[in-house]
Amino acid sequence: MIPNWLLKRSSLTPNRTALSFEDRQWTFLQLKEEAVLIARKLRMNGLVEGDRIALLGPSTPDMVFVIHGCLLAGLEIVMLNSRLSAKEILWQLDDSNAFRLIVEDELFHQIGIKDVPMITFSSLQSSEQRDLSVSEMWDASRTITIMYTSGTTGFPKGVRQTAGNHTSSALSSVLNLGLTDDDRWLCTMPLFHISGFSILVRSVIYGMEVRLYNKFDTESVVDELRKGSVTRMSVVGTSLQRILDEFEKTGNVAHPNFRTMLAGGGPVPDNYLRRAEDCKLPVLQTYGMTETSSQTATLSAEDALRKSGSAGKPLFFNQIKIRDTEKAGEFGEVLIAGPHVTPGYIGHAAERDPLEDGWLPTGDIGYFDQEGYLFIVDRRSDLIISGGENIYPAEVENVLLSHPNVTEAGVCGKAHPEWGSVPVAFIVVSGEVTEEDLEVHCQQLLARYKVPKAFYFVDQLPRNASNKLLRRELKEWAALK
Repeated sequence: MIPNWLLKRSSLTPNRTALSFEDRQWTFLQLKEEAVLIARKLRMNGLVEGDRIALLGPSTPDMVFVIHGCLLAGLEIVMLNSRLSAKEILWQLDDSNAFRLIVEDELFHQIGIKDVPMITFSSLQSSEQRDLSVSEMWDASRTITIMYTSGTTGFPKGVRQTAGNHTSSALSSVLNLGLTDDDRWLCTMPLFHISGFSILVRSVIYGMEVRLYNKFDTESVVDELRKGSVTRMSVVGTSLQRILDEFEKTGNVAHPNFRTMLAGGGPVPDNYLRRAEDCKLPVLQTYGMTETSSQTATLSAEDALRKSGSAGKPLFFNQIKIRDTEKAGEFGEVLIAGPHVTPGYIGHAAERDPLEDGWLPTGDIGYFDQEGYLFIVDRRSDLIISGGENIYPAEVENVLLSHPNVTEAGVCGKAHPEWGSVPVAFIVVSGEVTEEDLEVHCQQLLARYKVPKAFYFVDQLPRNASNKLLRRELKEWAALK
């Protein structure tokens, strides 16, 4: 059994700040009171313990209150991505068989969904209340959230995440990062994403304040980091790049109070890590996925510079192995086991067992070095085989991003009559650079067969709603060239 996170935390540290947004603050006791009020209104709207609802909202305090209210009411929450199209949202609503959609008013008008049983935030706020009994203990197997995978290939799958999954993830993280009384996590990640939701979980388990932003704003974020008003943050590669650009433009560095920037969503280019060091930003690469309730491996602070490019070692409760390998340095598919791994899926994928002999196949290619540090190379499905040689797009992208005038880079394979497939690159630039410049740059740092055979300059790269690069679309682009 696991203590009800918010009830336990509000009894332990009721007057400690739980949440801040712009110039407003809420203690853990106030957060609980807001959540209990929402839970009672949910009961009045016919929602009972065990019901599955879908939630669509922005990263605001009201969204936080609704999330915790749903948890206190015993509901399963399908976290809908607000960046999806109406068609994609309708598909997930149908697949999840959610009893009701709870939606923020502005998003309701934006997506234009009709004929779906729903409750808007405003109607929930104005609703009457009904008494309810809130469970003080949760079964570890209770499904807390359901998040759809980003769907880089095929239809997305609805991933179940239990109370035990989220709790073990939070505990593994704190055993690696540590915790101090003044910790304050800057949250610019969307709350519908596992990275954002996991910050809320850590907050109530650790007793740590969340400094919430509705969306990522580079200047405001850099100001927080410069002043030392926050101690930790989670980023993806594109937001890290914007932070570095702003620091370099202003000539500032991060305050000594800032301790950790967790970088996920894919390998971080070595060039970014070197630039971050100059800006006094301790960037720790982390590796995880929706099926693992956030982190599985994270580099520790003392190894950040010595093991640049590594995702670190498996966190305390977690296990990782590389399929069909015996020696350090051998590439293979990354397999994961541990209490943070999902028990399964819902909807069209409900009958699919996520595990093979107790291990979750990730589809990622990686290796362990001699000291047991994990390095993620690329997605197995993105591997380019050219003349019998394996080429990993992320490696080539890393090299391209080290060029000072390259802002973004995406690499994929293109069919070739002689070699089977050859790498080509799509580039977003921020200054003057030619194909010849990039070819010379790559030839200095890559084996000849890894150098892209064509460079295409574009205004932006295709990304999904979670900001992940869609290489399948790059392949479609390449086929038309």
